Amino acid sequence: MPVDPPRSASGWGRIPRLTFGGDYNPEQWDPQVWKEDVRLMQEAGVNLVTLGVFAWSWIEPEQDRFDFSGMDQVVELLHSGGIRIDLATPSASPPPWFSENFPEALPMDQYGRRLRHGSRQAFCASSGAYRERTAMVVEQLAQRYAHHPAVVMWHVGNEFGGYNIHCYCPSSAAAFRSWLMHRHGSLEDLNQAWGTSFWSQRYSAWSQVYPPGSTPGRVNPAQQLDFYRFSSDAQLECYRAERDLISRYAPQTPVTTNFMAGTFKWVDYFRWAPEVDLVSNDHYLVAADPDNHIGLALSADLSRGLAAGRPWLLMEHSTSAVQWQPRNVAKRPGELLRNSLAHVARGSDGACFFQWRQSDSGVEKWHSAMLPHGGTATRNWREVKQLGAVLNAAAEVAGSTVEREVALLWDYESFWALEMDARPSVDMRYASEVSAWHRALWKQGVTCDIVSANMTAADLSSYRLVLVPSLYLMRQSTADALTAYTQAGGHVVVGPFSGVVDAQDRVLPGSYPGMLRDLLGLRIDEFLPLAENAAVALDDGSVGHFWTERVEARGATVEVTFTNGPAAGGPAVLHHRVGRGLVRYAATRFEAAALDGLLTRALDEAGCAPCVPGAGEGVEAVRRLNGERSWLFVLNHTDRPARIDCHGVDLLSGGEADGSFSLAPGGAAVIREQSAG
Repeated sequence: MPVDPPRSASGWGRIPRLTFGGDYNPEQWDPQVWKEDVRLMQEAGVNLVTLGVFAWSWIEPEQDRFDFSGMDQVVELLHSGGIRIDLATPSASPPPWFSENFPEALPMDQYGRRLRHGSRQAFCASSGAYRERTAMVVEQLAQRYAHHPAVVMWHVGNEFGGYNIHCYCPSSAAAFRSWLMHRHGSLEDLNQAWGTSFWSQRYSAWSQVYPPGSTPGRVNPAQQLDFYRFSSDAQLECYRAERDLISRYAPQTPVTTNFMAGTFKWVDYFRWAPEVDLVSNDHYLVAADPDNHIGLALSADLSRGLAAGRPWLLMEHSTSAVQWQPRNVAKRPGELLRNSLAHVARGSDGACFFQWRQSDSGVEKWHSAMLPHGGTATRNWREVKQLGAVLNAAAEVAGSTVEREVALLWDYESFWALEMDARPSVDMRYASEVSAWHRALWKQGVTCDIVSANMTAADLSSYRLVLVPSLYLMRQSTADALTAYTQAGGHVVVGPFSGVVDAQDRVLPGSYPGMLRDLLGLRIDEFLPLAENAAVALDDGSVGHFWTERVEARGATVEVTFTNGPAAGGPAVLHHRVGRGLVRYAATRFEAAALDGLLTRALDEAGCAPCVPGAGEGVEAVRRLNGERSWLFVLNHTDRPARIDCHGVDLLSGGEADGSFSLAPGGAAVIREQSAG
């Protein structure tokens, strides 16, 4: 199904665009610091701060004793300084008194152990006590600040499910049973869906059903899959309850929560996206990846897909190093600007950070901030001020959309199902394969939307090419949409081990791949995973890894065959003409060069071209559009000068491009384009 439009017609409302700011945690500092904070925010060009994310013990220091005196002062200081507020509910971090008074609300791990207080998200999302107490503090906030002119957005919780996504306590067990009753209707239907005839697991009473915790052997995968769905939905229920309470008092103010779209797998953001008024996302570079700016692009493209192509907001990223990776590499000079503009290029209408002032204690004291420990005498501070000026100079791009011709399908349930136990190969990892296909597009200068696998043929019709890198679990509606899209003239590329099980992880009858065999024009006799570190050669000189299949063409045309390995002599790549379109299938996971070649052929056949042909390796170019106006974002991620063909004016430097534009190593430009004529 398509992504629904946002819940509220208010959209961005009074939120400034392009937004610039970050999390502000004044409770960590003496009040005399607050005025200095506001002054420096003004100096940097900050126009929005997220206030109160972890402030529960500040505003309710003891149960039922509320004290808003400090927050009142901060709200008025920000308002007088012209800085708008994204007011957060503090539900992500209950205070110690909550855990002491309601120990049954603490989460329980799969081994039946209660986890202790001492970090954030120390709660079970299904706990009645937790939901009752969060409702009380949220209502207090909403009553007090709903109509304050500085509050332009509400921010529910923080990074839902990051640490407590799966809870196995009695409250979760009861909620899981209720969720299953609603989903399946009857115990008989549950037994059928879960295939409980296997291993004598048939249930005769609902009381026998538990979350799939620690057992002597591997648990039922269908049970596990439903528990993952339930866990995402349980967190969503918490968000909805807070959002609806806020909306009683502030019905015209947008409400959101910060996603972690990218390789974070445990929350189904395509179910969440219709529930927020504005999609917002947190992203942090993977320091160990030398091309982590490509992972940034994937996160941004997925955020845009969640927003159904509309502008979204980068709610958090870092000015430099984080503190939670094994080796926290600092950003190089100019990287802060490039990272921020890369998000804006791909649809964000702003760039915000965690956090404003760097903490001097606690777990995140070594996480960089807009105002570092060293204050205004630091490179980070100078680059923060530079970014504020750049976003102000480029503000005219706000509200525009991103030019794209390719869709890449993403499905959280298939992500979960593929990576559970008892699969043919542990090497078949979802995020790594989808990332590899996205990376190949990035290197060829092609921008794609990362969209829900449940889109209809009509939704897909705006794209020239649809990529399906990995979709082990598939619904019939998805197979039907891909078929109709192809018949109408679309181009599709499908990766291996796709379309083989239904929504309950049940293998479809007949030859593999059950839902796709007619569309692909082939039959798969057997899946043939490779041994660890093994590879196979193909007759076009390319190399496959991890996986092969014994394929028989049934209408499809063989393009490439395996020359060795368990599928030697059999098809490795095939294409099938369906109606006015073309679908191609790959029966292995390719090394990077071979994947580039596969997708290059598909892009050429579909008529998809790079945003800026010949931009050069390591130069990122993305175009935003608004009616007849367009802006070309160009980011040079290399240590050498780059030159691109374009016509227009760079909003950042004022330089003009009359056919070409030169970009310094590590440089960035936002070019307001004009026709070459």
